[in-house]
Amino acid sequence: MLLIPDLIKKKRDGAVLSDEDIGAFIQAVTKKNIQECQTGAMLMAIWQKGMVATETETLTREMMSSGDVMSWPTEWAGLVVDKHSTGGVGDKVSLVMAPALAACGCKVPMISGRGLAHTGGTLDKLESIPGFNIHQSAEQILQILSSVGCCIVGQTEMLVPADRVLYSLRDATSTVDSLPLITASILSKKGAESLFALVLDVKFGRAALYKDLDSAKELAQGLMDVGNSLGIRTAAILSSMDGTIGRCVGNSLEVIEALQALKGNGPEDLMELVTTLGAVLLLMTGQASDLSEGRKHISEAVASRRALSKFQAMMEAQGVAAETARALCSPDTDYYSILHKSAHQTELQTPEDGVVLDVDGLVLAGVLQKLGAGRSKVGEAVNHSVGAEMLVSLGQRVRKGVPWLRLHYEDPAPTLDQINQLQKALVLGTNESTETQQKHTLVRELLLPR
Repeated sequence: MLLIPDLIKKKRDGAVLSDEDIGAFIQAVTKKNIQECQTGAMLMAIWQKGMVATETETLTREMMSSGDVMSWPTEWAGLVVDKHSTGGVGDKVSLVMAPALAACGCKVPMISGRGLAHTGGTLDKLESIPGFNIHQSAEQILQILSSVGCCIVGQTEMLVPADRVLYSLRDATSTVDSLPLITASILSKKGAESLFALVLDVKFGRAALYKDLDSAKELAQGLMDVGNSLGIRTAAILSSMDGTIGRCVGNSLEVIEALQALKGNGPEDLMELVTTLGAVLLLMTGQASDLSEGRKHISEAVASRRALSKFQAMMEAQGVAAETARALCSPDTDYYSILHKSAHQTELQTPEDGVVLDVDGLVLAGVLQKLGAGRSKVGEAVNHSVGAEMLVSLGQRVRKGVPWLRLHYEDPAPTLDQINQLQKALVLGTNESTETQQKHTLVRELLLPR
């Protein structure tokens, strides 16, 4: 067996690492028998030279096996499912989809992450709810799934510990966008969940990691190949990420919008993603004969309020007081009597008459991050009350001076430069373009397992 410096040199020089090589590296990372600089060097070598399919698959398997692998009751066979999104602006899909799937009879052990840079994190959103505990042991996860059918939790200490180390160093070493490292990080955690089926929401566009459809499709296909090789039925959708998903961006505001969606008042683009992703999983588990039937099942779970009841039960199972959970899910909720409201709100106005052609989600998210809604490094705190509400829709004709964005912020106030950035993010024109019409539909392509 080669020593760690030899393994780094081997990959640096473009050679293919053997299963034993990769196993030795991941074991050293897990047991902390490797210097941090050596781990960083290996990450950079992988980023520079890439990995062939067999290397990526082995890396994923070794990371998955670096800690606990969950096991489920035999009667749950074919029902344990999850989804993963490559990150977006205003992406609260999981908050609606997990309880909707549970209402359809699935078991959803959703292990989510925190936001970093402009991308929001599902765990940060849920922690804006007083008492919500994202830290659950494997035994507690099993209990919650038995009683509720879904949970949304953080990565446990013993679940894929190798990924915890590598994930934190990828940002520091500028290797976040390495395809093999992305694949192994995502699928090692999903593999440790012992899933039957997984659907991936792979984003492309201005506010996504991959800017064009072809690059996103390459990532999606690579993820599907490895997922299916692990024995997980894996499908993917390719969805546009130029603007925002729904109207709200920011932790507390997104929880409110998700609750509104669970009460039957969700924005069309959000519900398009929820019903499509959910339908794919119901199709793969055999609970729907086709996507149309799957969408109908998910829509009915929401319309009947069964999904809302599951969300309420999940909140209580994860530490939220019963009175709080019940109040949030009631029809006439005063959300801000429970969720923290920002100290200040201000509305930006349209600079001229026109049709709303575009809103740059990346610019919006970048400003909100700097105001405290996001974090620039792992471990940094976020302000749950900071965010923004879109007050206009794509294709809407507006008059000069009409409010188009409501900004929620704490002290200090946004700078003049930040206000100018936000105003430039709004694009007005004379007539709605074909491109703008296409943006009403986020899902662009569906990839099912062969």
